[in-house]
Amino acid sequence: MSNHSEAPVAPVEAYEPPYYVAVFTTVRTQEQSGYSETNTRMEDLVKDVPGFLGMDHAQTPGGLSITVGYFRDAEALTEWRYNPEHRAAQKRGQAEWYQNYTLHVAKVERSHGFKRA
Repeated sequence: MSNHSEAPVAPVEAYEPPYYVAVFTTVRTQEQSGYSETNTRMEDLVKDVPGFLGMDHAQTPGGLSITVGYFRDAEALTEWRYNPEHRAAQKRGQAEWYQNYTLHVAKVERSHGFKRA
């Protein structure tokens, strides 16, 4: 979601399944007034959702942006979905910030990771 150039680059760890992912893929408009502040607020707010596991974000040079949110269970994802501030940000995003987007929600059945020592 935001540019964390000062943070170490690492993917969210592999958790014991099952858990859920929300994959939010966007292309933004030229109008980005207020986006950065709202994005930072959403990143802070989602961390307070019980069952939130983390998020990964990537952006292509061409402007395609992908954010993957990880949630322990469907209830955590539902709590985030219906958070009033999140809902307001979604509406503003549709009105101003996004040219288009897709959201895919999936239940993870297999997960593993690797880290060089």
